[in-house]
Amino acid sequence: MSVTSLDKDVDNLTLTLIADFAAPVEKVWQLWADPRQLERWWGPPTFPATVERHELTPGGDVTYFMTGPEGEKHRGWWRVTSVDAPTSLEFTDGFADQDGAPSADMPTTTTRVRLTERDGGTRMEMRSVFDSLEQMEQLTKMGMEEGLREAVGQMDALLVA
Repeated sequence: MSVTSLDKDVDNLTLTLIADFAAPVEKVWQLWADPRQLERWWGPPTFPATVERHELTPGGDVTYFMTGPEGEKHRGWWRVTSVDAPTSLEFTDGFADQDGAPSADMPTTTTRVRLTERDGGTRMEMRSVFDSLEQMEQLTKMGMEEGLREAVGQMDALLVA
C-alpha cells in the first residue's frame, strides 16, 4: 500500500496523509485531473464515486456522489481554490444534499494536495484543515481517516496500468 502515514494533529486541526508512488508526478496528477480516473479511487472501495461535474480550475466546481453497498447515494462537492498542474491543488470539500446543493449543517474542510518527485517516483501530501475541533471529531467519527486511507490505497493499481 502506498499510504506511508496519516497524521492527525488536533492542535493545528489538520489531518495529513502521505503516500509514495512508483510513478512520475504527471501520472499521479492525472488521477486528480481526469474525472474518469478520479472516480476509480475517490471514495473507499465499497463506496465508489461517480463524478458529475469536474472543473479543475480556480473557482471551478467538482460534484460527485458515492454509492454505498445498499445503493444509497452520498453527495459531495469541491470548490477549487487553486491549481498548479501537475504539482498542486487546493479545494474546499463538503457534503451535499440529495439534490446536490451544499449541506449547510455539515462540516467542510480545506484540502491541499502537493505532488513532488521523490526517489524516481512521487510523494503525495494531502492535508485537510478543519474549521474546529468539533468538526474534526465529527468527521473522524464518520470514518474520514479510514475512508481516506482506503481511497488513496486504490491509486497504486491505477498507476500500474
